[in-house]
Amino acid sequence: MAISLTLLQEADAQELYDFEVENRRFFEKMVPGRGDDYFVWETFIQRHQDLLDEQETGLSRFYLVKDENDRIAGRMNLMDIDKENGVAEIGFRIGKAHIGKGIGNHALNLLLSEPLPVRQIRAKTTTVNIPSQKVLEKNGFIRMGIGDEEFEMNAQKMRFVHYLWEKQK
Repeated sequence: MAISLTLLQEADAQELYDFEVENRRFFEKMVPGRGDDYFVWETFIQRHQDLLDEQETGLSRFYLVKDENDRIAGRMNLMDIDKENGVAEIGFRIGKAHIGKGIGNHALNLLLSEPLPVRQIRAKTTTVNIPSQKVLEKNGFIRMGIGDEEFEMNAQKMRFVHYLWEKQK
């Protein structure tokens, strides 16, 4: 399986928008939705530019997971990078057409093999998002516990599962 990680660029806007629209319902089954406004082109473009600005400052790195045909298969974001304390948060999503092919696992492995500006990465996923939990655990993230705050999504009660990864010395 040939995939790559590329940093988000201005030219990715239309393809990324199409990817998000196409996968909206699928993603919203496992993670809280982004809201209707996100899917209005003008709002999406502004948020896209905000991400690029944030990436430019070094606060985050937004990656696109691309398949062998150079099409977006998912996203992987390293956010809230705190270089002073060596900590960041990660979030990722793989499109419905690419689930079950090991792409999420491979993409996270690629990211963790890059020179990262942090020594710890925090992650969280919902209690119903078993595929993401498996991807995190296969890549050395340690399950730290389940949060106390319960919320309802898709008529189902759930909480967040928290993980931590530490760079090997």
